[in-house]
Amino acid sequence: MMKILVVEDEKAISDFICAGLKSEGYMCEQVFDGLAACDKIDKNTYDLILLDVMLPGADGFEIMEYIRPSGVPAIFITAKAQVSDRVKGLKLGADDYLVKPFDLTELVTRVEVVLRRYQKGKSEITKAGVTVNLDKRTCIKGESEIPLTVKEFDLCVFFMKNAGAALYRETIYERVWQGEYTGDSRTVDLHVMRLRKKLGWEDTLVTVSRIGYRLNA
Repeated sequence: MMKILVVEDEKAISDFICAGLKSEGYMCEQVFDGLAACDKIDKNTYDLILLDVMLPGADGFEIMEYIRPSGVPAIFITAKAQVSDRVKGLKLGADDYLVKPFDLTELVTRVEVVLRRYQKGKSEITKAGVTVNLDKRTCIKGESEIPLTVKEFDLCVFFMKNAGAALYRETIYERVWQGEYTGDSRTVDLHVMRLRKKLGWEDTLVTVSRIGYRLNA
């Protein structure tokens, strides 16, 4: 499991980030002060650091200079939107620079991209007898490749990443189709029906009454 350090002094934002990352299968640790972050980095190993710029103790730019020799990838998450700040952060060695406010889906995507760049991201997931390769976008069951549409593949991955959890239809729609849920569940239900049939998940991808679906794996 990938371990991410979230360095953010606003607890509400830090909690929001960590909740989103944990739902995608990442392990998160939180720290709210720049000097405390340096202490954490000295004592622990992380796969990625998410770093605010404006921090008490030591700011994000100073922390970036501190961690650069370690080679740990870092993404700045900050309200400082000026081009000069972005350029400074990237020149200091940050792998990406995300300006607040941001969409959680965008953050997760950027995290995945950076981890894959460092060959730390998990490119394959296996659940319920099915293996998906995120880089190749292939779906394998047994020895056969199962052809999936773009949305079927994304839906399959979402269920696999959240195996065991009951997922609301609106959550599924907003995360897979990346749009606001309007209350019409037909799109989700039809795709789930096709996914069950293609993958033989009739007894594995179950309906949860008044909520949505759960992948038992």
